[in-house]
Amino acid sequence: MFPEQFFSVQDGRVVISAPQASYFAKAIAGDFNPIHDPDARRFCVPGDLLFTLVVSRFGLSENMTFKFRNLLGAGVPLEFRKTDDGDTIHVVDEAGKIYLEVSRSGGLTQDQSTIEEFSRCYVAASGKNFPHTLKPLMESHGVMFNPDRPMVMYESMSLTLNQLEASHPELELNNAHLEVAGKRGNVTLDYHLRSSGNTVGEVSKRLVLGGLREYCPEAMAGIIEEFYRLKARGTEWGMETPDQPAGA
Repeated sequence: MFPEQFFSVQDGRVVISAPQASYFAKAIAGDFNPIHDPDARRFCVPGDLLFTLVVSRFGLSENMTFKFRNLLGAGVPLEFRKTDDGDTIHVVDEAGKIYLEVSRSGGLTQDQSTIEEFSRCYVAASGKNFPHTLKPLMESHGVMFNPDRPMVMYESMSLTLNQLEASHPELELNNAHLEVAGKRGNVTLDYHLRSSGNTVGEVSKRLVLGGLREYCPEAMAGIIEEFYRLKARGTEWGMETPDQPAGA
């Protein structure tokens, strides 16, 4: 199964280490958000990894919505609970705290090659969020996140598929919108899912930007320079496959 290298199983529960989560963010999603660095003070498992684990375990449905309820740190034992009707999935810890809530409907495929191809396509869009999309979006509104602690997090993701068997799927950005509310920014990214030259679905991602301040070209240039420096030094920042913990 594609995502097996990104988690281990301990006492029947899924556990994601910081190196595993960081490797997924950088090597699969192309996401160099500092919050996914293993030594980050407020380390967070990427939402794209939880998305990938859910669709790999429960299949890809025609209609799915993913709502991120809490930030997930490293090493938390997780359970994946499905309701009796199968329409809702919760990712929770041993105390019942919900990290991800998934609702789904419509047709379903369990074909792992189809799911892997779609998952890789879906999460790869994260690697284009910054600087390609977010930088001009923030600039046009005269705001930016804290250059010392940039906070960009998923709030929700949703998808609507016209067909489940889509060969070589690609996400094409259709619209990007930023709503500024004080020091918080709400970003909506809408995509067309393309396959063989046709639109076969729609995808929407909602992100939260924290600690907004007045836009500073010099500070933004420094952030972008650091982003590409980290990307170029990917091996040092987790691009090597992490060792599997015992029980994997």
